[in-house]
Amino acid sequence: MQFNAVTKTIVMPDGRQITIETGKLARQADGAVVVRTGNMMLLATVVSVPEAKEDQDFFPLSVDYQEKFAAMGKIPGSFQRRESKLSDYEVLISRLVDRAIRPLFPEDYLADTQINVILISGDPEVMPDSYAALAASAALAVSDIPFNGPISEVRVIKHQGQFLINPKADLLKDADLDLIVAASYDNIVMVEGEANECSEEDLLQALKTAHEAIKIQVQAQRELTEMVGKTEKRAYSHVKHDPELEKELFERYYDAYLNVARTPAPKQERSAAFKAIKEEYLNSLPEDTTIDKKMAARYLDNIKWLAARNLVLEYNIRLDGRKLDEIRPIACEVDFLPSPHGSALFTRGETQSLTTVTLGTKLDEQIIDGAMIGGMSKFMLHYNFPAFSTGEVKPNRAPGRREVGHGNLASRAIKKVMPPEEENPYTIRVVSDILESNGSSSMATVCAGSLALMDAGIKIKAPVSGIAMGMISDSKTGKYAILSDILGDEDHLGDMDFKVTGTAKGITACQMDIKVDGLSYEVLAEALEQARKGRLHILGEMAKAISQPREDLKPHAPRCVTLRIPGDMIGAVIGPGGKIIQEMQRTSGATINIEEVGNEGVVTIFSANKDSLDIALREVKAIVATPEVGEVYTGIVRSIQPFGAFVEFMKGKDGLLHISEIKWERLESMDGVLEIGEEIQVQLTEIDKKTGKYRLSRKVLLPKPEGYANGSGERRGGDKNRKPDNKRSR
Repeated sequence: MQFNAVTKTIVMPDGRQITIETGKLARQADGAVVVRTGNMMLLATVVSVPEAKEDQDFFPLSVDYQEKFAAMGKIPGSFQRRESKLSDYEVLISRLVDRAIRPLFPEDYLADTQINVILISGDPEVMPDSYAALAASAALAVSDIPFNGPISEVRVIKHQGQFLINPKADLLKDADLDLIVAASYDNIVMVEGEANECSEEDLLQALKTAHEAIKIQVQAQRELTEMVGKTEKRAYSHVKHDPELEKELFERYYDAYLNVARTPAPKQERSAAFKAIKEEYLNSLPEDTTIDKKMAARYLDNIKWLAARNLVLEYNIRLDGRKLDEIRPIACEVDFLPSPHGSALFTRGETQSLTTVTLGTKLDEQIIDGAMIGGMSKFMLHYNFPAFSTGEVKPNRAPGRREVGHGNLASRAIKKVMPPEEENPYTIRVVSDILESNGSSSMATVCAGSLALMDAGIKIKAPVSGIAMGMISDSKTGKYAILSDILGDEDHLGDMDFKVTGTAKGITACQMDIKVDGLSYEVLAEALEQARKGRLHILGEMAKAISQPREDLKPHAPRCVTLRIPGDMIGAVIGPGGKIIQEMQRTSGATINIEEVGNEGVVTIFSANKDSLDIALREVKAIVATPEVGEVYTGIVRSIQPFGAFVEFMKGKDGLLHISEIKWERLESMDGVLEIGEEIQVQLTEIDKKTGKYRLSRKVLLPKPEGYANGSGERRGGDKNRKPDNKRSR
């Protein structure tokens, strides 16, 4: 069987090759490609139904990214041992592709469209997430589906001062900056990533570096479109138009919408006033009207959108009356809830996050089981967005893609200031419950999460705040306005949603979606500077509640401590069949965990109270402590023999206390001298170099009676004719 396969090879500046092949796999899809670099292969397909549903008023696009475990020669760890719903990681990659692709479909194209990107072969050195959007765009490029692309997406990192494109996976852990950037040939459309408190200048340079690489991949897709002959896209007609009705409604209602927009009011009141204008018109229509009510409603929504935008561009006035760079009033409280290990309430305008911190043990770590990534995670941040936060009624469901994405952005922002693992023995879970929302609840989560961690006593490097920036522009006049701390309505009507988080020193995470063409780097630099000032203002407001981590954990917080021991002491702590460690856990009430790391053992002790932890810590230290000749120990008599007693002077370490070393007076036998279980003080006098056995003495700690000869054990002036006993070997 012959396949009419077409292949395009892309050669990147560093010499790496990327191939895009179409015509061999998934041929019944509207568009299908295989993108390959190294051993990594992504299959991307796109299908769009011929017509939109009747009265469809939105674009029903779904994007799914999935990694097949077989691609890495692995079997899923789930109970069913098969791939099921998308993991959070796969959802995040799906969102990256969706956010890059969605804005470039024609506004009036409303047919059901589905894009699937599947990892069918993996390469440990290649991260497939940075090629997913390239694969999706290429599938559209070889189809007849209307699309204002192509676009592509790359990862850019800063590693040892160098900006690198799509680096090997092992370089990511040491990167100072890690961004995924999507762009068309002319414009950046999407950015998401994290950084180690980087400067705004570094962020801009990373975007420029990424865009140059993207241009190469976009040009290759254009050439691929020519090669497969898909330059003509399908005809469609999904939206009805009535220019006369549109003009009539504009002339009749524009001023009314503008007046509502320019009158500062709470979100609910403003929404009600806008809704009243629409209802006034629709209710005025007779029952037998020939006017399409859904079309009229769409035109009225467009007029509202235009009025709110012009309010900013023409009058420099925002919907709530603020200046362009003004931040809404902020209120911060910590220790808001008595029982959690840390808590904070952050309120900014009509957005509110109640965030808690819970401390756990190593046993609470999250298991990561993916085709490409795996391991354990000690830091989790979860974001919840209930319907009541926006005054709506919706069924409660598991977290959706939006919740996963917002939580991930906040997690990236805060993760960069968490203490290093050797200084933080806890598994930490941060949960943000959004109680009220009118713009940028993810940034409220960053602020509240930072406050709650400091309230819990976690030694973060510095507080982190976040701000959502927006922009409204007019391509005809060249006017634009950059908005700080945007409202929910401003997010909808704006041309850019740019979220920036960071400390006073620099940026820790960012997320940007651009809905218009032609955003210059100069405008982006201006937005970043305005965001920096806003971020510092918010940090100042947060500092009024708490400016640095508490010195200690809450009294009711569990205690955890980690210590490293020599690798050859792991067995001594565990004991035969776990006997010693189980006994220590029983007597102390603490949880003790040991794992081997290199040539060392890492012991983690976790307890609900400090006394219990101190007992366990003391016992572990006693086991691993190195006995020192000359040191005095409090020991316990474990057994009595005719020649002396064996005393446990350290945990798990017994030494011989010879009969001659118990008292200065000569002892004829051990009868009645000591009892098993008796606690006595002894000094370690010798460690046998050959056998490692310990010799103890008690008498050296007792006052020497007058008249005793040194080392003879007899009084001066005693019976000189008595034959002395042979000395026992020490």
